[in-house]
Amino acid sequence: MSTTTTPSPATDADGFISLRIGVLTVSDTRSEAEDVSGKRLVEALEGAGHSCAEKTIVRDDAYQIRAVVSRWIAAQDVDAVLTTGGTGITGRDGTPEAIEPLLDKVIDGFGELFRMLSYEEIGTSSLQSRALAGVANATFVFVLPGSSGACRLAWEKLVSQQLDNRTRPCNLVMLMPRLNES
Repeated sequence: MSTTTTPSPATDADGFISLRIGVLTVSDTRSEAEDVSGKRLVEALEGAGHSCAEKTIVRDDAYQIRAVVSRWIAAQDVDAVLTTGGTGITGRDGTPEAIEPLLDKVIDGFGELFRMLSYEEIGTSSLQSRALAGVANATFVFVLPGSSGACRLAWEKLVSQQLDNRTRPCNLVMLMPRLNES
């Protein structure tokens, strides 16, 4: 019986740890050609030095969302997940409800900070956002709104810094070795 181990995230000469990140777009209407937010997230994470483990689009259906995110959470070669779409309050918006049961811990500060920063750009409309983040099986999960502006804001002001092990005084990457402690 042979066993294979998945390599740890790569570290470059400057000490930057490159993570493998899955990107999921949740939409009933967008195709790959029209997926501006998902494409921008991939460009942003690759521009920061990370790699896209996989990118896919699913309908706003809790079971389809959970199937993809569960697979990535279980995979040893995915360190983080970014979802975009389905965070509003309409009848079809169900990404937070689909994701939250999968999380071991919710990172409450993410949603709070996102809405605070979003308020500076779009005012009281930010209260409609149900953006959230958490950790599941040592994998960080970020649930972002579907607008490209919201994805840009979340990436530039929050996610990119917390997924950069050089951010001080602390960052999420430095916690990765301890996430499965018991």
